[in-house]
Amino acid sequence: MSNKVDFQLDAKGLSCPMPIVKTKKAMADLVDGQILEVLATDKGSKADIAAWAETVGHQYIGTTEEDAVLKHYIRKCANDTVTEKAFEPTIELAEMVGKKGLLLDVREEVEFAFGHLDGAISIPMGDLVARISELDKEQEIYVICRTGKRSDFAAQKLVENGFTKVYNVLPGMTAWTGELIKTM
Repeated sequence: MSNKVDFQLDAKGLSCPMPIVKTKKAMADLVDGQILEVLATDKGSKADIAAWAETVGHQYIGTTEEDAVLKHYIRKCANDTVTEKAFEPTIELAEMVGKKGLLLDVREEVEFAFGHLDGAISIPMGDLVARISELDKEQEIYVICRTGKRSDFAAQKLVENGFTKVYNVLPGMTAWTGELIKTM
């Protein structure tokens, strides 16, 4: 499976600390929300990149390995936990579980692939307007993302396009402690 990323960094053949140094430089050129894929052969980069991302506030999405090449996925972001929402109505993550309706995950494809809720469908925020016709205006739609920020914006977009049964799921996937479906 090929994942849509915004930038790919080739750090193959480099050893510590160079994969981190190059990753840090590449992340500086991205805007919030963009995904960086880092290709590395240094086995230590798996722990190093995850730890670095956490300490600087970026989201470490995960790592895959293919033909001795590690592929690390990182989403550029600040500490974006949201406490106030502009969109109402909202629903708590725990309340949403088991509800009938469509669970719409608006995170990026690679975030979805590394772990999503059973039954969720993926339409990344950037593709929502183009794919809005795939959704049923009569169905209840529960919109989820990582923290509630993108889902808030997506819920507003749905309402602007005539959807009336829309709920922003808070606080988002960061609070989920149950089982995840992985497609990586």
